Amino acid sequence: MDALTLARWQFGITTVYHFFFVPLTIGLSGLVAVLQTIWHRSGNEAFLKLTKFFGKLFLINFALGIVTGIVQEFQFGMNWSSYSRFVGDVFGAPLALEGLLAFFLESTFLGLWIFGWDRLPKRIHLACIWIAAIGTVFSAYFILAANSFMQNPVGFTYNPVTERAELTDFVAVLTNPVVLVTFPHQIFACYLVAGAFLVAVAGWHLWRKPAGDDHRAFRSALRIGAAVMIVAGAGVAVSGDAQSKVMVEVQPMKMAAAEALYETERPASFSILTIGSLDGQHELFSIRIPYLLSFLSTGDPQGEVKGIRELQRTYEETYGPGSYSPIIPSTYWTFRLMIGLGMAAVGIGALLLWVTRRDRVPRARFWGPVLVALPLLPLFANSFGWIFTETGRQPWLVFGLLPTAAGVSPGTTLTEVAISLTTFTLLYGALAVIEVRLLLTYIRAGLPDVTPPEAKDGEEAPLTFAY
Repeated sequence: MDALTLARWQFGITTVYHFFFVPLTIGLSGLVAVLQTIWHRSGNEAFLKLTKFFGKLFLINFALGIVTGIVQEFQFGMNWSSYSRFVGDVFGAPLALEGLLAFFLESTFLGLWIFGWDRLPKRIHLACIWIAAIGTVFSAYFILAANSFMQNPVGFTYNPVTERAELTDFVAVLTNPVVLVTFPHQIFACYLVAGAFLVAVAGWHLWRKPAGDDHRAFRSALRIGAAVMIVAGAGVAVSGDAQSKVMVEVQPMKMAAAEALYETERPASFSILTIGSLDGQHELFSIRIPYLLSFLSTGDPQGEVKGIRELQRTYEETYGPGSYSPIIPSTYWTFRLMIGLGMAAVGIGALLLWVTRRDRVPRARFWGPVLVALPLLPLFANSFGWIFTETGRQPWLVFGLLPTAAGVSPGTTLTEVAISLTTFTLLYGALAVIEVRLLLTYIRAGLPDVTPPEAKDGEEAPLTFAY
């Protein structure tokens, strides 16, 4: 174990932990805006209750996401200063826009929305939550643009004197082919998480009290969430197909590693399950779908997919001696867990949409644990997808330019990283307990009372805050 390995573990742990909050924040902000819009147009008090109920859960998640995101950013200067120095000129522009534009929209208009109930005109107040939701989408785009440079560096020139990548075309960075396919894929995935969250919370209340006072409100939320899951699931599949083809163009080793394809094949099949030798290089048993990998990679069922060994020889000729393949078991299984968990979530959402037709509610005993687990399926699918994306790029921090080993801070010691990793792990563990307890407390409390307090004779009604 050295400082580099531990620094990679630390960045991986903090990034995945932070990303538990991101999809729900992005997706739930939009769904809360939809619920408030329905109330604004219909005047149905049930949707006002749903807006305030899910709005409170959204704010809890948003706050914890900010805290964990700040810790992640500090690592660029602490553990990865060589990497920051190399890409700082390129990363500075999209990350500055994320802070100055996107986060400004999120924080400012979210504050107006929180404290603007009964103080702002209804249309202005509604616009605030929509602008905040749009801000989260902008934030995602700028961050994905920065990350896409690591997958496919464009819009720069390398300065051999300073040994840095220098920005020459900011538009090229923002229109990187990788970000153009990654962005819709990620946004659809975020709404899949948020839709599952709506379904799970509303369905759990219906399952506990099928004929409760808020029956119709929760049933509406469940069906809206289930419909969002189905649409988002279709969007994830279509955008994921486009993303895989771009990935083959810019990082063919990643697709080969996703299938553990060692030899070039034409056509190439996709394995649902493979049992191999201990070194992972020889297949013992597999369940395969013919032609699927060729179609995912090239759009042609008969297309050629290059294998790991051929790509390794090509990379050695281009970049010099070394190993250029990632950890194959990691890429193989995270790719399948991403797809499998996402498909399972969409299937459950579609089933619940069918079960709740004609004013019915889920009553069978098995629905309780299913509903509790439902939001975790797309949430973990998101996390496994990002683990695949980042580990499948190895051994590069910036593909073809900066190896991971060259990006770690030169003065960082194993002891320093171990101390900070232990501290962050304990801190994140405490934050996880706080997040879960807060969410469970307010979920169990049910829909809030939206009737304004009455004023006593001769007095004005007392001021009330939404949260």
